[in-house]
Amino acid sequence: MIPLEHYLYLSIILFCIGAMGVLLRRNMIILFMCIELMLNSANLLLVALSKFHSDNSAQIFVFFVMLVSAAEVSVGLAILVMLYRNKPSTQIDLWKKLKE
Repeated sequence: MIPLEHYLYLSIILFCIGAMGVLLRRNMIILFMCIELMLNSANLLLVALSKFHSDNSAQIFVFFVMLVSAAEVSVGLAILVMLYRNKPSTQIDLWKKLKE
């Protein structure tokens, strides 16, 4: 049986990789992927904690988080496609000029 600490460390590492990707990268598609990585690391931790504490309510919460993240991706990609039609690039720095 894998100890809870291993799940905790894996979740922290995945969350840090996602946070660094959000802070350092300037591509919208990679930003979406990093946000999904952060959400999945939180889901992994919730499922691991619910397994070790014999509580299934966290697994239901994980299901709803996955539903919200799927909706977030679909809306975000729709916005990305509309912006890409206006300016054919996925770099955030070029889209800042759309406000002007």
